Amino acid sequence: MYRFFVLSCMALTAALSACSTTRQAAPDTSIKTSSVIAPEGRALAYAGDHATPHLAGPHHLAGRTLEVSSLSDLKLQDKEVILSFDDGPIPGRTDKVLAILDQFGVKGAFMMVGEMAEMHPALARKVAQDGNTIGSHTYDHANLSSLSFDAAMAEVIKGELAVTKATGTDVSFFRFPYLAESHRLRAAIAMRDMVVMDVDIDSKDYFTTTRVSATQRTMNLLHKRGRGIILMHDIHKRTVAMLPSLLSRLEAEGYKVVTLKFKKREVPNTVVATADFVTIR
Repeated sequence: MYRFFVLSCMALTAALSACSTTRQAAPDTSIKTSSVIAPEGRALAYAGDHATPHLAGPHHLAGRTLEVSSLSDLKLQDKEVILSFDDGPIPGRTDKVLAILDQFGVKGAFMMVGEMAEMHPALARKVAQDGNTIGSHTYDHANLSSLSFDAAMAEVIKGELAVTKATGTDVSFFRFPYLAESHRLRAAIAMRDMVVMDVDIDSKDYFTTTRVSATQRTMNLLHKRGRGIILMHDIHKRTVAMLPSLLSRLEAEGYKVVTLKFKKREVPNTVVATADFVTIR
C-alpha cells in the first residue's frame, strides 16, 4: 500500500506540474488529486520540508495595484512583475508561500484547481483574505484542448464555482491548464467577465533541479524581457524553497511586484436607459 501511495504521488506531481509553456498533446489525466491529497483536517507529512525562513525587513518590493477589466488592460512597465501560482491550494506548501509573501509585503495571483480548493476551503479562504488575486484553473486540471467545446466550458464553470464557494469571493481570472487554449474558449471565458492569465516567464519550478537553478533560470528569463507574469506552482516544495531567494533577487535588482485586481466593466448609460425604457413599457 505504501509503495502504491508513493507511486501515486509521483504520478500526480508529473500531471499537475505540466502547466508549462510547452504544451502537452496528451497529458496524463488519469490521476485525480483526491486520490493522493489528504482532505482538510488530516495531516500531511513532507519529508525534508523546512519551516518558513524568517527574513528580516523592512522590504521595498511591493509595487502598484493594477486594476484590469480585460487582458488588454494588463500592461506592465519595465521592472514590474506579477507573481502567479498554479494548482493549489495544498496544506504545508501554499500556507508557507503565503507566509513568505507576507514577509516581503507582496501579493500573488493564485490560479486554483477547483478540486483542490474544494478539499481545502479554509486554506483557499486564507489566500483570498490575505489580499491575493484569486483565479481558477478548471476543476481537475483537464486538458481543455482534448475536450469538446461544451465539455471544456463545463469544466471551466465547475472549477470557477468550486473556487468561488471555497474562497467566498468572485473569481475573475483564469489560466488554461497546460496553456492548451483556443480562440473560441478564450472568447467564451471573457464573456463570463474573466481575464485569461497568460505566462511570460515560466520558472519551471516543477523540474527536478535545485532552488538555486530555478531562481537563476527565472531571473535570466526576466532579464531578457524586463517585466512579466511569472509562473510558479504552490504545490511544490521547490517553490517554497526558491521563493525567498527569488524575491530577494527581485528586490535587490529594483523590481516591483504588482498586485492584480479585477475591475468590473461599467455599463454604458445608453444601455441602462434602454433597459429601463423596455421595463417601463
